[in-house]
Amino acid sequence: MAIIHYTTLKPTKLELLTDWLPKQPWYQGSGTPELAKAGGFRLDDPAGEVGMEFMAVTDSSGPDPVTYHVPMTYRAAPLPDAPDDALVGTLVHGVLGDRWVYDGTRDPVLVAQVTALLKGEVAAHAQSVDGALDPTVRAEAHGDDVRPEFVRVLEAGEPAPGSAGGVSAEWDGGRVRGVFVTVRAE
Repeated sequence: MAIIHYTTLKPTKLELLTDWLPKQPWYQGSGTPELAKAGGFRLDDPAGEVGMEFMAVTDSSGPDPVTYHVPMTYRAAPLPDAPDDALVGTLVHGVLGDRWVYDGTRDPVLVAQVTALLKGEVAAHAQSVDGALDPTVRAEAHGDDVRPEFVRVLEAGEPAPGSAGGVSAEWDGGRVRGVFVTVRAE
């Protein structure tokens, strides 16, 4: 089980994302984002080495707020063979020290765990409550070949009926439910 430390981060996750988000092809804003944490959940690394967070952040810099899904991994050392654009940035954790923060869609540990979540082999944990499961996360996949596809711009809704499956969860204080991951149908 992942341990959540209530400590300082320099820079903060939102500060890292403020620099990183505008460089992404799916970013819908222009200029500097104004980000607020909107929700999310966590998965555990069976080896206990990699932190995994599925964060929803809302950008209110434009005329209409946009909520993005940013899966991130936190590592004590650089991810071997990671492409340069997979790195979100580095930060100093008040308890754990230097951390390399990666776009989780590019981290094989996160991809393996979200696949296990879709297969019902692991449970989602609360984003900010140590040891608690997140009862708002629903995950299912139909078929044997499960290939997750990450939704980057969150919208209200559930996986489409008859789809190959997906992961949905609540954000914005439980007021909105949407699809974080879909399953590619083969």
